[in-house]
Amino acid sequence: MKASEIRKMSAEELDAKLLELKDELFKLRFQQAINQLENPTRISAVKKDIARILTVQRDAELHGTDA
Repeated sequence: MKASEIRKMSAEELDAKLLELKDELFKLRFQQAINQLENPTRISAVKKDIARILTVQRDAELHGTDA
């Protein structure tokens, strides 16, 4: 997911996507713990997407814009 795509989302969409990504990260970590993870690079990609969303949310908070 690119930052430009994230910036186009509303605040509600960002919150929903953030919850979805955190849930996916939990499931990926669980799969890794029981040695069933097929694509280990997906963990870092999900973590980066979470960070991008948090960055956009913080930017909107500081500058007073609606996401």
